[in-house]
Amino acid sequence: MKTFQSIDFGVSFLLQRNANAILSADQNKHTIRTVLGKGRNADMRYYIADTHFFHRSLNEKMDQRGFEDIEQMNEYMIDQWNSKVRKNDEVVVLGDFSWGNASQTTEILDELKGKIYLIRGNHDRFLDDKNFDASRFVWIKDYAELNENKRKVVLSHYPIACYNGQYRRDEDGNPKTFMLHGHIHATQDQQFLDAYQEYIHQQKHPRISDGQLEGVPCQLINCFCMYSDYVPMTLDEWIEIDKRRRNIL
Repeated sequence: MKTFQSIDFGVSFLLQRNANAILSADQNKHTIRTVLGKGRNADMRYYIADTHFFHRSLNEKMDQRGFEDIEQMNEYMIDQWNSKVRKNDEVVVLGDFSWGNASQTTEILDELKGKIYLIRGNHDRFLDDKNFDASRFVWIKDYAELNENKRKVVLSHYPIACYNGQYRRDEDGNPKTFMLHGHIHATQDQQFLDAYQEYIHQQKHPRISDGQLEGVPCQLINCFCMYSDYVPMTLDEWIEIDKRRRNIL
């Protein structure tokens, strides 16, 4: 089986399909290499969406990931995951983890490092198999809210336009709530969502405290696995990737 030596495979291929929706190749290489090069001691929390293990037609058609077969795709995604995640790190999967059956999905889970949490996606059909042992996941939910470094993270497989805590800011005026999602991959829906966010960012609303007009925060971040070359990323890393993808840095 072919082994990839470069972490740029998924990103460079996706760029050919949707150059306007994704950051430039050079920018993304820099982002990923910087992330992978950081040393750390504490356990981390990462996020990723839409890995779609075993999903042959998605590799060949919708995403056009460019792998020769699903075996090569699965192996590459496992290697990318484990290149960063350690045993006690947390990884929140934002849906559509696997298209495989219960047995196949369990085999993948056994090879992945970390404590894995799952937000249910529309293609996670293995969850409906009575033979699937869900204990490999810390929890499985349709929706969740987590606290992270004095910020709120809203989690759903599907993007939520008006999410809980959207208007909250810190003392410096920075957004305190981020809506992380998957589902839309790098399709035209991503462009629609980007256009929506750009429109919302141009709007003003009165602050409850004093009635002064201020901008409307809107932090919808698609944690699509191809945006990070199949490497789970932290909240801050996804914020940076999203900004570079939308060319707002």
